[in-house]
Amino acid sequence: MVESDEGIFLKNCWYVAAWDHELIDGAKLARTILETPVVLYQGESGQVVALIDRCCHRGAPLSMGRIEGDCIRCMYHGMKFEPSGKCIQIPGQDMIPPKLGVRSFPVVARDHLVWIWMGDAAKADPALIIDYEPLHDPAWKGMPAYMHYDANWLLIVDNLSDFAHLAFVHTKTLGGSEEYAYQTKPLNIERLDNGFRVERWHMNSDSPPFHKKVIADKTTKVDRRNIGHMHVPGIFFLESMFAPAGTGAEKGNTGGTRQYRNCQFMTPETRRTTHFFWNYLHNFDLDDPNIALSLCNSLREGFMEDKAIIEAQQKLFDRDPDTKLLAIAADAPLSHFRWTLKQKIAEERGAAVPVAA
Repeated sequence: MVESDEGIFLKNCWYVAAWDHELIDGAKLARTILETPVVLYQGESGQVVALIDRCCHRGAPLSMGRIEGDCIRCMYHGMKFEPSGKCIQIPGQDMIPPKLGVRSFPVVARDHLVWIWMGDAAKADPALIIDYEPLHDPAWKGMPAYMHYDANWLLIVDNLSDFAHLAFVHTKTLGGSEEYAYQTKPLNIERLDNGFRVERWHMNSDSPPFHKKVIADKTTKVDRRNIGHMHVPGIFFLESMFAPAGTGAEKGNTGGTRQYRNCQFMTPETRRTTHFFWNYLHNFDLDDPNIALSLCNSLREGFMEDKAIIEAQQKLFDRDPDTKLLAIAADAPLSHFRWTLKQKIAEERGAAVPVAA
């Protein structure tokens, strides 16, 4: 029996459920989201449908069913469900009880992402879906990717909240050297109503390995800027810029720069596992498909380094869930994010709002 998820997840918000390419060619995608089994598919009309992955009759997975038009038929006893979840056919039975059906979830397909609303369907306003312009701007090119973590999504949020880990976890991939942690400090930390914004510069440094792979001049020193935006419930946007050292990029002179845009979407599968979607986009040499491929491979290599540490953390927390952690100055953004999330969950439940960190 699954213990209650009450108070763990924020439900009245949009989560990424899939990339749209996961639903092509009649695929039925079984995916657990917020500890709820869901089946996603694209009907013949192009409509994307999300239903609970459990037939209301004998509990067979609808993901083992058959798509018929925009409907899906359970292949245990043949009951057919329309996109709203209502049962519209029972083989051998003419009368169908009007309340017979399965739960459906609001879904929106946008910018190659499939968004799902797991809470009160009446509150599912598509205008609340956060827009990320590079995903639909032809000036940016990238490659969508997915990874599964055996860890709570907030441990991934923590990891992304402080760029200092680049120096030690990703020395030979995304970071470049340990000096990044010693010689840089957050230039600006903004606590926002829905998350935070952090900006960090690294001046007159060598390019990190992932950047060297996609540029011709691999030895010139660069001034490097990272701006991270974290949004509730677990959406991270990263703006990265590499400028020739000393050219005044910090003053607004962006001529000759190479820029990247990184979007990452963390969707809880369960309280201990996470769906992780990302795309790393660039705005230069767009006619060279190898750049997007190289960046995707570099990010995957870097995320595997993160994954090893984060999943090891989860194992230790599982062993000793009462572990108390001590904060350092770099934890200010992640502390604010966790407090903001707790506040929104409390408001959703009508409970007392926690005191600010």
